[in-house]
Amino acid sequence: MGALFALLLASALAAIYSKYHSRQVFIEIQKQEKILDQYDVEWGQLQLELTTQADQSKIELSAREQLKLIMPERDKIIYLKP
Repeated sequence: MGALFALLLASALAAIYSKYHSRQVFIEIQKQEKILDQYDVEWGQLQLELTTQADQSKIELSAREQLKLIMPERDKIIYLKP
């Protein structure tokens, strides 16, 4: 009878440990999913920034203000045929 009780106690402790471990794993999964969501938000922001930076008027404005470039006169432009 004592062996049966010890087996029952060991089984109960194993069930408790298993439940505890599964909760710990679930909490870790939730943390990683939250981090993944943050990366998704950051990726979206970077994509938006990329499209804004690639806008033609933004490039022209940046060339004028930061690089002090100016548009050449029409007669100074040379067109090359491919």
